[in-house]
Amino acid sequence: MRTVIFKTIAPALTAIMVVFSVFVLLRGHNEPGGGFIGGLIAASAVAIYGIAVGVEEVRRAMRVDPISVAGFGVFIAAFAGLLSLGQSVPYLTGLWAYFEIGGSKITVSTPLVFDVGVYLAVVGTISAIALALEEDEEGK
Repeated sequence: MRTVIFKTIAPALTAIMVVFSVFVLLRGHNEPGGGFIGGLIAASAVAIYGIAVGVEEVRRAMRVDPISVAGFGVFIAAFAGLLSLGQSVPYLTGLWAYFEIGGSKITVSTPLVFDVGVYLAVVGTISAIALALEEDEEGK
């Protein structure tokens, strides 16, 4: 389905979906959302872009193999749990750190780090599957 209209609108739609996926990721612990849902939205954006322009163009745009992204995400999620072991609390216990930058208070938490890991794992895995399916479809 590579119509002129779809090829024209796909890059803008992909950008909007990726920004929305980051929004869903960041609001995940206070409202519905989180790493899994945000990752699915971002992977859907990759799939839409792949359908519009082809797999090779998507792989060039990503610059990193999707499976590597998934592996890094699993590493980050596991690392978030290991941070709690350093504080003598059970694995995956939430910890918060506060930083002040330019008069603004920035809060970073291990649940957020875990969610970012899940986000990357889902984006990488689903993107790899979608691109593999699209490659099979293009090969026919």
